[in-house]
Amino acid sequence: MSTDLTLHQRRRAATPEELHSIPWLPLLSPSERKAAEAHIVVGDAQSGDTLCRVGRQVTYWFGVVEGLLKMNADSATGQSMTFTGLPPGGWFGEGTVLKREAYRYNVQALRKSVVAGLPVESFHWLLDHSIGFNRFVMNQLNERLGQFIAAREIDRLSDPNTRVARNLAALFNPVLYPGVGQVLRITQQELAYLVGLSRQRVNEALALLQAQGSIRIEYGGLRVLNLAALRSGVL
Repeated sequence: MSTDLTLHQRRRAATPEELHSIPWLPLLSPSERKAAEAHIVVGDAQSGDTLCRVGRQVTYWFGVVEGLLKMNADSATGQSMTFTGLPPGGWFGEGTVLKREAYRYNVQALRKSVVAGLPVESFHWLLDHSIGFNRFVMNQLNERLGQFIAAREIDRLSDPNTRVARNLAALFNPVLYPGVGQVLRITQQELAYLVGLSRQRVNEALALLQAQGSIRIEYGGLRVLNLAALRSGVL
């Protein structure tokens, strides 16, 4: 399929395996699930593809099936600010979908990724009909609020080692990103993009975190050994 087409033009039906990875589908009744699955679409994003752009009207509630995305925006001075990374299992933008407003942030694929989308009207239908879906969305909003409060604290940190530790902890959030588990598939360069540091400085911080037993660096990713230590950021 030509990559000259937009991500929306490349959308397709989800496979059974992709549907199985969506964390909120099991919370629905059989009839609700059937209705939701009929409207879910999937897009194969290439590195650099933009899913959400500032000022564009919301059309889908998105989730990451495979790969890695980043959520960011530009400040008044033109400086890019990264809010969070979005690893597998993460669904995002529910606040924007609830208000049916334009995006106030950009979301871009950092690598080749598979992204699922539920149309806005289907999202609101589930809110009107499904208690399980409502609880999932409320939990998402609650966790997201905590995540962004923590992100503001991280932005004020001057110690790069603590910044890396706290950003890693956010990516291992089991509620927001249930598809990650104990191993996060991420390169040092991708983590550097998310943290806002050089790859070399991130590499130094990861070596320190591994030495203290918080993580183990594996081929193609990182395994968390002590999530509490990462969250505390005490090195």
